[in-house]
Amino acid sequence: MPIRQPIVVVMGHVDHGKTSLLDAIRSTNVAKKEAGAITQHIGASEISLEDIRQSCSAATGGKLPPFTIPGLLFIDTPGHESFTHLRERGGSIADIAVLVVDIMQGFQPQTIESIRILRQFKTPFIVAANKVDLISGWRSRTEAQGACSVLANVNSQPEHVQSRLDELLYNLVGKLSERGIESERFDRVTDFTKQVAIVPVSAKTGEGLPELLLSIAGLSQKFLEASLKIDVTGIGKGSILEVKEEKGLGTTIDVILYDGTLRKNDEIIFATLNGPQKARVRGLLKPNLHPSGDSDKYEYVDEAHAAAGVKVYAPGLEGALSGSPLVVDDGNPQTDQLAEMNDMLKNIMFESEKNGAIVKADTLGSLEALCKLLATQGVEIRRASIGKVAKKDVSDASVVAAAGPHMGVVLSFNVDIQDDAADEAARRGVKVLSSRVIYSLCDDYAAWLAEEKKKAAGSAIERLPLPAKIRVLPGCTFRASKPAILGVEIIEGRLRKGARLMDRKGEVIGEVREVQKDGKSVKETHAGEQLAISIEGAVCGKNICEGSDYLVYITRDEGRELLATAALPPGELAILDEILAITDAKRI
Repeated sequence: MPIRQPIVVVMGHVDHGKTSLLDAIRSTNVAKKEAGAITQHIGASEISLEDIRQSCSAATGGKLPPFTIPGLLFIDTPGHESFTHLRERGGSIADIAVLVVDIMQGFQPQTIESIRILRQFKTPFIVAANKVDLISGWRSRTEAQGACSVLANVNSQPEHVQSRLDELLYNLVGKLSERGIESERFDRVTDFTKQVAIVPVSAKTGEGLPELLLSIAGLSQKFLEASLKIDVTGIGKGSILEVKEEKGLGTTIDVILYDGTLRKNDEIIFATLNGPQKARVRGLLKPNLHPSGDSDKYEYVDEAHAAAGVKVYAPGLEGALSGSPLVVDDGNPQTDQLAEMNDMLKNIMFESEKNGAIVKADTLGSLEALCKLLATQGVEIRRASIGKVAKKDVSDASVVAAAGPHMGVVLSFNVDIQDDAADEAARRGVKVLSSRVIYSLCDDYAAWLAEEKKKAAGSAIERLPLPAKIRVLPGCTFRASKPAILGVEIIEGRLRKGARLMDRKGEVIGEVREVQKDGKSVKETHAGEQLAISIEGAVCGKNICEGSDYLVYITRDEGRELLATAALPPGELAILDEILAITDAKRI
């Protein structure tokens, strides 16, 4: 069974050099051959094994392992949004990843998010420590082809530069270790099954590119060979990277084909907002490497084999979703591929009756990743869907907010908010949180939630009766009624004006009208204090007696709100439990 080329995705924080590194990899070509040497497909760039050998031979002295993989296929679209696109049920279309880190800046938010996603999908990766040429005192040396061994350059650097490089590299080692990942500079790795290789590179000068390519090819060869075996005659399976309008063709889709073969006239199944749909392939296109104008920038092919990037033209692609899996209809009545894809979509795009957040994202993969992360944080979701934040999203969040104010929120990843939706959110006071980083969006929501709960706690503390237990002091009845004025001791909790008091049977005996200490009115009391209170409705000797204990009356709804919003100390929580047990028994 033949082995396909591994699919490689480049990930990392913005401005750390993902695009520059891809450009450098694409141009790695010893003989400066014409554009066909490294074939750039739709949405991906293919580097053949021969190109890898020629690019790396000078750096390795011509000593290369006996590779059997046919080459490497790099996904051009940088960032985690490509990586999270679906492969059947939630896996990644990438076999291996390159995590690009600016060696001078170290870990940044998207670096951390990339690692989370890599670990989620259990995908092997290599760290490209980019921009080594920016290390103070670094002397770059490049070969004629624009790529050279970084090790040779490291050994030729002044000692203080080598020390600085080690310092920066071990900063990355430390950051990875904090996340439970062992790592080491690639030439010092003793066990590639346990340690992540870090390759110092410069996308600008080409230093380290040979070692990076060799590391990717070597890891793929050693650990992925079994999973790279494909049945070329099998049905085509892929993932939609992008939906595009092409002049003269209409709506087309850029597809990464990771298994089997896709042919002209095949019927394909893909996802839309309205569920899975079918379309018959009218044409498969790849870039024309020698175009004479816009009219012939693509060339038609009859079939494409995994792994490859290909543009698909077919009627009825208008509703196709980026990130959707794509599969060729095998025509087998025993398999219901439409039903299988429909089940998958229902697990990702859904609507429930829960009081929870409205979640929007740009692609299916992003939506699934966001929902999974929110689920791990215990966040309920009312609806998860693709596309811009619309007025209906805000209206639905407003309905949720009426039942649970901290859940009526819209969380949007990598999508814009429509003008009328923004106006509606401002009018209804609905919070819309947006971000281009998934885990930052979750962190922003957690921070907003904490702040809202803090505000609500303050509001509840000011508005609701607080749990308290008092004891009427013997010999301290100053007036028997209208209102009764008594000396009391606060056993536990906080007593203040307006609180209603009840006895042990749950009977309300009156309302606290005034609280005084040393002849001065006080707003709130604390455990252990002795003071005078006036109680409207209480009659000494009838419904209130010296030496007896009384509790603040709190309804079940008031108690529930206090528990949900106010951080009560343990003593007050105990009194609240006691109060609610009495009021519940009284209600029964």
